[in-house]
Amino acid sequence: MKLSSLQSKLTIFYVLTIIVPVLIISFLMPFYYQDLMEKETETLTETTVTSAGRNIETYLEDLERITIVPYFNDSFMNALETKASADYPKADLATKMFVEKTLSYSLSTNFQNLRKDIVGTIMLTTDNSLYIENTSLSSSVPYFPFTRQDWYHRTISLDGKAAFIGTHEQNYLVTPAAKKVFSVARQIRDPETHKPLAVIMADSDTAVLDDILGNLKFNVKSFAAVLNEDNELFYSNHPFSKDVLKQIKSGKTTIKGKGDTYVLVSKVVQPADWKIVVLLSKSELSQKVKWFYFTAILFAIGGLILTLMLFSILSRWIVKPFRMMMKVMKKVERGDLDVRIHTSGHDEITHLGNSFNAMISRINELINREYRAVIKQRNAEFRALQSQIQPHFLFNTLSGFIALNRIGDRKTLEKAILSLSQLLRYSMGQEEWTTVRDSFELLQSYCRLQQLRFQDRLTVEFYYDEELANYLIPKLIIQPFVENSIIHGIEPSFKPCRLTVSARLAAENHEKFLSIRIEDDGIGFNPERMSKSKGTSIGISNVRDRLDLLYQNPQFIIDSAEGKGAAVIIKIPAKEVRKNENLIS
Repeated sequence: MKLSSLQSKLTIFYVLTIIVPVLIISFLMPFYYQDLMEKETETLTETTVTSAGRNIETYLEDLERITIVPYFNDSFMNALETKASADYPKADLATKMFVEKTLSYSLSTNFQNLRKDIVGTIMLTTDNSLYIENTSLSSSVPYFPFTRQDWYHRTISLDGKAAFIGTHEQNYLVTPAAKKVFSVARQIRDPETHKPLAVIMADSDTAVLDDILGNLKFNVKSFAAVLNEDNELFYSNHPFSKDVLKQIKSGKTTIKGKGDTYVLVSKVVQPADWKIVVLLSKSELSQKVKWFYFTAILFAIGGLILTLMLFSILSRWIVKPFRMMMKVMKKVERGDLDVRIHTSGHDEITHLGNSFNAMISRINELINREYRAVIKQRNAEFRALQSQIQPHFLFNTLSGFIALNRIGDRKTLEKAILSLSQLLRYSMGQEEWTTVRDSFELLQSYCRLQQLRFQDRLTVEFYYDEELANYLIPKLIIQPFVENSIIHGIEPSFKPCRLTVSARLAAENHEKFLSIRIEDDGIGFNPERMSKSKGTSIGISNVRDRLDLLYQNPQFIIDSAEGKGAAVIIKIPAKEVRKNENLIS
C-alpha cells in the first residue's frame, strides 16, 4: 500500500484523528465523569435542599401568620389595649371579666390550629397574664419566668417584627405537646401609639423537620442539619463533630471529616435566616466511577481495532463513489437536472448511482410534464373565470341604462355611457392584477354611475389604508359584490341606503390579513336562498374560484339576514399579497 494513495492517507489521518484522541479520552474520561457526577449530584442535592427549604419556609410563614392574627380582630386588640392601660387595675369587675373572656375566647377560636404539626400558641400580656391554646390542653408551669427567656428578650428587641426561634423544649407547659418545637414570636403593639400590648409565640413540632430533612435521600451517603441565624446548630439527622461544625461556620465548601471528605451544599431559609446544610460523601462518589476506568479502556481498545479493520476494508470502495454522488447532488440542488453520475461495476454503490441517475431523469420529466402543465391549466382557468365575470357585469350595467332610457333622462344617460366606456376600458384590459387604489377608483366611477340613477336613495363611502394603495389584488374581485349590493339590496328598498367599501390591514390569531369589506343596509337576503339561486350567486362563485386559484388560504365570509342589510368580507393573508414595486416612490 503506497503512502501516496488515498487509502494510506486516510489511514494515517484516522490514526492521528481517531486513535490518539480515543486513547487520550479513555484515560481522561473517568476523571471528567467523576467531576460531572459530583456536579450533577450537587445540582440534584441543591434542588432537593431548595425544595426542603421551601417546605420549611411554608411552615414558618404559617407560624408567622398566626402571630399577626390579633391585628385583624378589633375586639381582641381593644381587650389588649384595655388590659395594658394604666387604669386597668382600677377597672370594675365587669370590665375585667369582659376583657378576660374576650382574650380567652379569641385565643381559643382564632388560634385553634387545624394542622397537627402546629402544636400551640401562647400569649403573655404586659401584666404577665398568660393565655394558652395548645393541642395537649396543658396548663403553664406555675411562675414560669417568661420575661427572663432569651427568646423573649430577642422578640422584644425586634420591635414588632417576627422572631424565629430554633428548636427548644416546651418547658413552660406542664404537659408538653411535643418533645421539641421551633417557634415564631412577635410583640403585639398598638397600631397607633406603638405601645407594647403582649408577646405571642406559635410553636410547631420538630417532627416537621424530621419529615422534611430526616428522609432526604441522595445517591451517596449524606447528612443534613439546620443552623440558626447565629450559625449555631439546632437540628441534625446525624451527630456533627465540633471540627465539622467549625468548618461549616467558616464557609468551606469541602469538609474534612473522620475517615472521609464531604461536599457541602447549603440553602438559606427565609425569612428566618436559617441555613440548611447537607454533606455528601466524596469517597462514595469516587467509588462509583472506578468501574468506568476498566470499561472505558476495554471499549477503547476493542473499538479501535474493529474500526481500523473496517476502515481499511471499506474506505477503498466507499469514499470515492460517495464523494462523486455528493458533487452531483449539490449540482442538482442548484437546479442542474442534466448532470449524471458516471458509474462502473456491479456492486450496490453502482446500483445506487444508477438509481440516482434514474431519479434525476424522472424528476426532470415530471417537472416538464406536470408542473408546467398545471401552470398552463391554472392560467386557462383564470382567463375563463375572468371572461365569465365581465359579461355578467356588463349585463347588469346595461340594464340600468335601459331604465334611464325609459324615463327619458337622455342627459344622464349620456354621462352614464361615458362612464361606462371608462369602466369597460379598465375592465377589458389584459392585466390580471390591479392595485387597491385603482380598484377603488373603478368602484367610485361605477357608483357615480349608479348614483345618477338612484339620486338620494344611494350614499356611498369608500376607505382604504394608505399603506395598501399599491398592494396588488385580482382584477374585478370587489366589483361583483358592489353590483349585487346595489341591485339586490338597495334597489328593492324604499328607503335611502348606504353602501360602504373598505380595505384594511387586520390582525387575527397573530396573523395579518388584507381585509376587504363590502357592506350595505338594504333589504338583505337569506344566504341559503342565495346559494340555490344560480343567477344571484354566479358572481360570488366566480370570485371564490379566483381566490382559491390565486391564494392558499383565503377567507370568504357572507353575513346577511332579510331586512338587516348584507356584508361580504374577503380576507387574504398579508404574506400572500404582493406590492406593485413600479408604483412605489
